[in-house]
Amino acid sequence: MQDNATAPSLDYVTSCTLPTPWAQFTLHAFVEHSIPGQGPGSKEHLAMVLGDIGDGEPVLARVHSECLTGDVLFSQRCDCGAQLEGALKKIATEGRGVLLYLRQEGRGIGLVNKIRAYRLQEAGADTVEANLQLGFHADARNYELCKPMLEQFGVRSLRLMTNNPRKIDALTKLGIEVSERVPLLVNRNAFNNNYLNTKAAKLGHMMTPVTEPVEDGQL
Repeated sequence: MQDNATAPSLDYVTSCTLPTPWAQFTLHAFVEHSIPGQGPGSKEHLAMVLGDIGDGEPVLARVHSECLTGDVLFSQRCDCGAQLEGALKKIATEGRGVLLYLRQEGRGIGLVNKIRAYRLQEAGADTVEANLQLGFHADARNYELCKPMLEQFGVRSLRLMTNNPRKIDALTKLGIEVSERVPLLVNRNAFNNNYLNTKAAKLGHMMTPVTEPVEDGQL
């Protein structure tokens, strides 16, 4: 985690309506400004909001890190795209909630390095080993931006859709109350079975109950 003295600044920019197959959300845009001399320039982050989330009651929420391969290109190597869709469906069903979309691809290592990590996985490394072999942490994500993003909407407490206890711990340390963990177990298949098992074994993700992976011929 970065300390407050060196944390990047975050600006709220604008919003628009975003109709989806499940509900019409309001899409909000934020720009994160990096510290001069520390990494690349600004990043753009998003929040998708449905209903009144500033009334002080716990809000159904998902903090989702960008996964272009899973969210956009339909990769079955992970569960990211299915988690994104599943979270939006749950929010739509409830009629109230927020999804923060953070631009930290590949657990924070970036898109090109994630593809390098995929290559190492094809040679036998698991998802944690691949990141370490590339010289990165197993999980280099940072959740500090969640606090000002949620404060923008007056959100005080989350019913967080996640399987990751480290995410809950990180948000709690930032002063964000997580009143409930809502499991988000989706899309276990023959291509991501080892990936999901590694998340459970090495990163502590709560992946039970598990479903048996489908066979290749069933995909």
